[in-house]
Amino acid sequence: MGFIPAIAYGAERPDWAFPVTDKTQPPSLANESDPKPPPGSTKSYTRKQIDDLSNPPDWYPNMHPPMPPVVAHGTKTFACGSCHLPTGAGHDESAYLAALPVPYFVQQMVDFKSGARKGFGVMPAIAEALSDEEVQSAAAYFASLKARPWVRVVETDTVPKTYVAPGNIRLKLPSGGTEPIGSRIVELPEDEEAALIRNPQSGFVAYVPTGSIAKGKALVSTGDGKTTQCAICHGETLKGLGDAPPIAGHHANYIVRQLYFFQDGSRSGPSATLMQGVVQNLSVDDMIAIAAFLASREP
Repeated sequence: MGFIPAIAYGAERPDWAFPVTDKTQPPSLANESDPKPPPGSTKSYTRKQIDDLSNPPDWYPNMHPPMPPVVAHGTKTFACGSCHLPTGAGHDESAYLAALPVPYFVQQMVDFKSGARKGFGVMPAIAEALSDEEVQSAAAYFASLKARPWVRVVETDTVPKTYVAPGNIRLKLPSGGTEPIGSRIVELPEDEEAALIRNPQSGFVAYVPTGSIAKGKALVSTGDGKTTQCAICHGETLKGLGDAPPIAGHHANYIVRQLYFFQDGSRSGPSATLMQGVVQNLSVDDMIAIAAFLASREP
């Protein structure tokens, strides 16, 4: 199936789900000195080391099996563990990779390389730089990881005012304040300093509009006359079925991005053909609801 323009379905791009570092940054209230190790860690890293995307910190080596070189250090490009963490849980601006089936993972890298998946960010360039052996080793590593709760979903009418910091991570404005959530999802670290040092023990909270979870449950469980039941491909628990990936407990904004990419044709190729039909009649509000429900499930 070729490119399908977004206008065919009428959904407008939800720019709030695509965080890009703000050109103007607020005055920082953070302590810029080197961080103390998080509780229970015997490791020590400077802020410069933490920001080295080719050598991400590994605060808790006992939380995961030995990382292959492509995950721990990268080769010609960034290390997988820098954005997705050694545990595969990732951040709001990246993907949750833990427990993805190996064939699905490999196919996504093939799609990035071919241009069939024009995903957000640097992944096409990273995929192009990796050998088949490196892709296989990363796929096997992340497939071996146990999925763990990482996103807490909160329904609300108001959210903290935010900005997008370097690295495309959304944070609360240091000056504080709140604003209406409107029709969007605002995903923030539970603990900003923990997120900024890539602590794999501190997750995220996804603020969603009031009523989103119930609406999303109807769409996911029955299709609600607009789509197909997710369980048909992803399993009754939404934790994956065969080569179909798990979708429960993943980052809410990531889910919105992927639904939109399927709809506008940015995700094509053999693994996307079925999804393009599934999302055809979804509005952005439907995507928000689906993402809110899925993110609220146990991974």
